[in-house]
Amino acid sequence: MPGADGRPAAEHAFGAWVRIATDGQVLIYNPAAEMGQGSMTALPVILAEEMDADWDRVRIEHSPVEPTVYGRSWGGRGSGGTMMTVGSMAVRGYFTNLRLAGAQIRRVLLDNVAREWNVPAGELTTEPGVVVHASSGRRISYGEIAAFARVPSELPEVGEAELKSPDDFRLIGHSVPRHDIPAKTDGSARYGMDVRVPGMLYGMIVRSPVHEARPASFNEAELRALPGVISTVTLDYGVGVIGETVEAVFAARDAMNIEWAGGAAAEGFDSVPALESYADIAGPDGAPGRTISESGDAAAALEGAARRYEADFYNDYAYHAQMEPLNAVAAVNEAGDGAEVWAGTQAADGARSAVASTLGVPVERVTFHPCYLGGGFGRRSMSDYVVEAVHLSRAVRRPVKLIWTREDDVQYGAFRPQSLQRMTGGVDAGGDLTAWTHCVVGDGGGLLSSGIRIPYYDIPNQRIESRGVSHGVRTKHWRAVGHGPNKFAIEAFIDDIARGESIDPYQFRRTLLRDAPRAVAVLDEAAGMAGWGERPPSGRARGIAFAERSGSLAAGVAEISVDETSGRTRVHRFWCAVDGGIIVQPDNARAQIEGGIVTGLSSALFERVTVRDGRVEQSNYHDYSILRMSDMPEIDVRFIPSREPPMGLGESGTPLAGGAVANAFAALTGRPLRHMPFSPERVLEALEG
Repeated sequence: MPGADGRPAAEHAFGAWVRIATDGQVLIYNPAAEMGQGSMTALPVILAEEMDADWDRVRIEHSPVEPTVYGRSWGGRGSGGTMMTVGSMAVRGYFTNLRLAGAQIRRVLLDNVAREWNVPAGELTTEPGVVVHASSGRRISYGEIAAFARVPSELPEVGEAELKSPDDFRLIGHSVPRHDIPAKTDGSARYGMDVRVPGMLYGMIVRSPVHEARPASFNEAELRALPGVISTVTLDYGVGVIGETVEAVFAARDAMNIEWAGGAAAEGFDSVPALESYADIAGPDGAPGRTISESGDAAAALEGAARRYEADFYNDYAYHAQMEPLNAVAAVNEAGDGAEVWAGTQAADGARSAVASTLGVPVERVTFHPCYLGGGFGRRSMSDYVVEAVHLSRAVRRPVKLIWTREDDVQYGAFRPQSLQRMTGGVDAGGDLTAWTHCVVGDGGGLLSSGIRIPYYDIPNQRIESRGVSHGVRTKHWRAVGHGPNKFAIEAFIDDIARGESIDPYQFRRTLLRDAPRAVAVLDEAAGMAGWGERPPSGRARGIAFAERSGSLAAGVAEISVDETSGRTRVHRFWCAVDGGIIVQPDNARAQIEGGIVTGLSSALFERVTVRDGRVEQSNYHDYSILRMSDMPEIDVRFIPSREPPMGLGESGTPLAGGAVANAFAALTGRPLRHMPFSPERVLEALEG
């Protein structure tokens, strides 16, 4: 930024996270991916709060991709580790570290002024962007301090006890404008698709219709002779084409004639009958599973139960459906021993390492430029599309922009796995739920077990397990991972038991949560918001659900109606209460919960991938349905006031939707919904009994 004399203001580093210019501008680095969830504002706000920066003078840039400096541990304490933005871990994972970093910078500013003015540092304090000596009335801006400051190579140690009290927060807990919105509004925000570099070519890949099948042969000579085509590249699971224009590579793609080798694991796989077969795998003759959680003696408690309940729940494969299809730009150098990459990714450090591994070079030989993401939901924590761009660039030693079409994204996706949930519960003579077993069957390994535990429900005898299968279909973390399917099954089954015991589902949960006052508080708040116990409008009913995710506790109530002729389920209203600890950015946090609910409702009502003969049957939004604007309910979100550390919010609303809608349907019709999504066909089947 130019100073008063027209020359650029000098900028000085204050540690790794902040640079202060002599004109008072403060640069704060953001280490997390910005994919619409607001991390590029929320994380700098945390640091600026403790530093007492003037937010109007703050600018924000992506941090360098250096996980040893800008990474976080999974536990959220200590530097280093990962820069991956997943699991609602951005604010939660960086909160303490960024507060400490901000407090260290403030200490350096105070120490420099104390030395310059020859006063004790204890007599100095700060206001936004200014150091103040109250007894003399002197004030000096951070920009003025930057001109003479001596910054030690190791910033002074600051303990958590020295951090601000929440009572003194000026930024945390107060909504400030999102940093990324103006650029996204005027079109200046840079996504991977926006990147253009000198000499850049374009690339596309035809990937195997059966996941992981290899190309045996293709019409290479014919493709290379097409106008504008520069080269072709054979990959393990497809054929890439590189050309001078997008049109040239599209034409070459359409002209490809590939013979695919047999033998892929997914060959011949049909997802619908496979899902039906999971019932046998979950049975007593199925292969032993992996125990996820066990307490008491569930088998004995079920044997001695006064009443026993059983149910199976299902869900289909789900596609991530992020707004922006995958893309990346890679420029491998002439020697092939280094690269420059531009991409929107949830794991810039992992992608940088993957590029280095692909080239067989040290990671320092890779320059990585993070870009904005048009949605991630877990799919962009993979680096496959970045590595593909590197393969194409290495073949021609020129920059290549790789573009996936929506059809590529759907058909060669990495899906939330389909699964079966087998539930059993036992109630004693006094009406207490004393036994609980949950067996999940499906592909995807650890993806199945997320959210399957019930840490807040007081059920003394539990056995929870998973039984894995493998179909060769690519699977991946999907927003809230397994919490969506698992909490759907858990919460719908809780309602099954409550109805069987003639107990109000809200009161039944209240009893089960008796030892978890924070959980009871969100349940009570959601029930109160929805007017639980009052008669809904004619033709409607309400269902309630509770879930924990990423440390947050949430409860939701859905109000629905059902067209019994068409089978269409309409969600009219959704109320949600959340205890997420300290809320750093209230407006944005509310938007995150609302977005999570929308994702959950879309999954519960519409989203379904099927595979026939190893091939994904859907290809675009005409046959992969998602929630539309016309389907949107009115959503009301409230946060429970808290001084607990921030917890994850981006996925907290998602797991509530399936259970709340299914429970409302059962309240309205007396029939259960046990297969997600609740398509009109399945609704009509349920209504017919």
